[in-house]
Amino acid sequence: MTALLQINSVDKDFSGLKVLLGINLTVEHGERHAIIGPNGAGKSTLFNVITGKHRVSDGQILFKGQDITNWPPHKVCRVGLARSFQVTNIFPNMTVYENIRNVIVSKKRMRFNMFTSLRNIEDVNAETRGVLETIGLETSSDTPAGELAYGHQRALEIGLALAMEPELILLDEPTAGMTTEETREAVKLIERITAGKTLVIIEHDMDVVFSISDRVSVLYYGEVLATGTAEEIKENQEVKKAYLGSKK
Repeated sequence: MTALLQINSVDKDFSGLKVLLGINLTVEHGERHAIIGPNGAGKSTLFNVITGKHRVSDGQILFKGQDITNWPPHKVCRVGLARSFQVTNIFPNMTVYENIRNVIVSKKRMRFNMFTSLRNIEDVNAETRGVLETIGLETSSDTPAGELAYGHQRALEIGLALAMEPELILLDEPTAGMTTEETREAVKLIERITAGKTLVIIEHDMDVVFSISDRVSVLYYGEVLATGTAEEIKENQEVKKAYLGSKK
């Protein structure tokens, strides 16, 4: 079977600053794949070229066997790929409910006006309620998103990605800035929403990475240093030396 996501020899430089150097990476259907590496390794840049926020300098990106290299973000999203961001990316002045509903309306390419059928409106409302229940924010539906606790804001952002009904979810540092308890809740949420889907996650918390990932890829100065299972990465001497650290 063709890999869901395939990255072939992708380079990215910014005015001569090389950030990605010949990245080769595959993500299989139903896999939970973590991307780890030190700050500046190119992790978020990799997400940005996959989703079309940045153009690649060279190489190819395939999704479900289709070449999506340098597609604009809205087009990438339409084919079944959604992401969250390292910095919370919600609509703070809208309610939690409105945040999710707007994504669903956009997905369905609907416009609410006098000609919109009642059934279409109820379908959107039902789907919105379903997403809110999934992310555990149904009781906060009328709360302005900007007033949510930080952990709940991150859950809402994951909900925005989930509302697109993607086949592949990209999560960029979903537990960044969270307390231990918030991190535990976030991991439970991620495990729940990715059941039956494919996940690529950038994460610094190694406990999170090794608890939820099927495979892990290590980026180091723009290159893939190693890819393997959690155990393989833990025991990889190059990874220990470059990133995880060796205990002597």
